[in-house]
Amino acid sequence: MNAIVIMAKAPIPNEVKTRLVPPLDPETASELYKNFLLDKIEQTRSIVGAHLFLAYTPETAETAFKDIVPQEFTLIRQVGADLGKRLANISGNLFHQGFKKVVLLDSDTPNLPSRLIREALQRLDAFDVVIGPCEDGGYYLIGLRSSMPKLFRNIPWSTSEVVELTVRKVVKKGTTVSLLNKWYDVDTVKDLVRLKRDLESRPHIGSFCKNSYLALSKVNVEKYF
Repeated sequence: MNAIVIMAKAPIPNEVKTRLVPPLDPETASELYKNFLLDKIEQTRSIVGAHLFLAYTPETAETAFKDIVPQEFTLIRQVGADLGKRLANISGNLFHQGFKKVVLLDSDTPNLPSRLIREALQRLDAFDVVIGPCEDGGYYLIGLRSSMPKLFRNIPWSTSEVVELTVRKVVKKGTTVSLLNKWYDVDTVKDLVRLKRDLESRPHIGSFCKNSYLALSKVNVEKYF
């Protein structure tokens, strides 16, 4: 059995996409994040042969997520003082349940090509760890085929060193790692402009990232550049 997990925060103003505020107001930033998340949900639904999970935080957000998450998803609560502990707890619990491959995804890459998620699952046949690096040094995806809690310890999250230090840990442990192609996550207004232009350039926009596209069409992000 394979598991795909979306790591998600409740789209609460001043709690998500805070690097967009200012120039955007908190409500607009949180609404954009909600639409990124909706597109990530739709994307993972297209992956065949995997059980789908959404790991949410804070713990009070379960009811809100039940309203937006399709029935085929299982909601699980993120538990842990930091991101590393939450990733370790979620992946460890899923392996304990009998899953053979676990892929954890961010919710900040609405236009990530689905082929990269499929490729991650395929590469886990040959590698112990698969990482999808972001251009800023973090990662949009990490895939495992066994529980590795130490892999997530003492990582300076939200810095440019995340992937480099994670790879070092894998190598030091004597296990194998494979890197997917880089992609960009959406944290700043500059990223929003890039995303909007990328989405507008796609001929099949009606069926790809439609939630993000419609949300961005209501925000004149170009005026900030």
